[in-house]
Amino acid sequence: MQLVRGLHNVSPTHHGCVATIGNFDGVHLGHQAILTRLRDSAARLNLPSCVIVFEPQPREFFNPETAPVRLTRLRDKLQLFRDAGIDQVLCIAFNKRFRQLSAEDFVQSVLIDALGIQHLQVGDDFRFGCDRAGDFTFLQDAGLRCGFSVEPTATVEIDGQRVSSTWLRAALADADFSLARRLLGRPYSIDGRVMHGKQLGRTLNAPTANVQLNRHRAPLHGVYLVSVKLHSGRQVPGVANIGTRPTVDSGQKAHLEVHLLDFSGDLYGQHLAVTFLKKIRNEQRFESLPQLQEAIAADIAQAKTLWQHFHTL
Repeated sequence: MQLVRGLHNVSPTHHGCVATIGNFDGVHLGHQAILTRLRDSAARLNLPSCVIVFEPQPREFFNPETAPVRLTRLRDKLQLFRDAGIDQVLCIAFNKRFRQLSAEDFVQSVLIDALGIQHLQVGDDFRFGCDRAGDFTFLQDAGLRCGFSVEPTATVEIDGQRVSSTWLRAALADADFSLARRLLGRPYSIDGRVMHGKQLGRTLNAPTANVQLNRHRAPLHGVYLVSVKLHSGRQVPGVANIGTRPTVDSGQKAHLEVHLLDFSGDLYGQHLAVTFLKKIRNEQRFESLPQLQEAIAADIAQAKTLWQHFHTL
C-alpha cells in the first residue's frame, strides 16, 4: 500500500482510481463495509483503490479541545487500511487554506484534477466542503457532469442501532469492551513504542513500560486488565494505567503505563499492542507514594485473579 502525503505529492501515476473519503476514526464495522465495497469496485473496474483522509481530522482543526477523542492514530489507520487490501492512501493536511475550499472546488481540485477518479464510494451520511455543503446528492450531480459514478454504502447496524465512532467512544468510556469488540469486529487495542520514562514504577515494586500514545487525550481513563502483544508475538497479561498520573505529575497530557505480570526483560524501543479486557478502577490521586504503592499492589493482585477468569474462557 502506498501513502501519499499531501496533494502536492500526487503524481500522474495516481490518476485514475476508485476512491472514498472520510475520517475512518476507529475503522469500525461501518467503515469496513465502505472499504469492502471500495475494494470490490476497484477490482471490477481494474483500477487501484484509494482512501482519502485528513490530518488533523476537521473537528480537531476547528476546536482541538472539544473535538471527539481520537480512537485511532494515522499509523493505526494505515495498518488497518493495509489489512483491508487498500492500494493507496492520500492524506491531505487539513489547514486554513484547505478548509475554505467549497464542495465544488474540492471535487474539481482533488477528485478530478489530482486523482481522476472513476468511481466514488461514500457513507450514506457523508458531507464535505466549506460549511459541509457537499452531500450525496451534490456528488451524484458532480459525477454526472464529470464522468464518475457515486455509490452510497448502507448503514451497518447492531441491535437496530447505527454503528458509529460516537457509539464506540461511548462503549469505551463505559469500559464495555464486549460491545466495543462487536462494533470493531476485533478487540480494542492501543499500539505504541516503549519509551524511557521516569522509572518511578521500579521504586514502587511495579516496573512499567511507558507506551507512547502520541495524542493529548485518550479514549480510556483508569486502571485496566490488559493483554499485551510483544514484538516476538508473545501475549502477556498486564495492568495498564492510562491517564494523567495525578499523584506524581501535575500535567494534563495522557500517558499509558503497563506493568506486565510475571515478566522480566528489556522492552525499551519495542512496539507493543495493548488490548483492554476489563476496567479495575478509576485513576485517582493519592496523598503519598506509599498509598499509591499499596493501591498498585492491590491492582496487580486483582488483575491476576481476573486474568485466570479470562484465560479460561
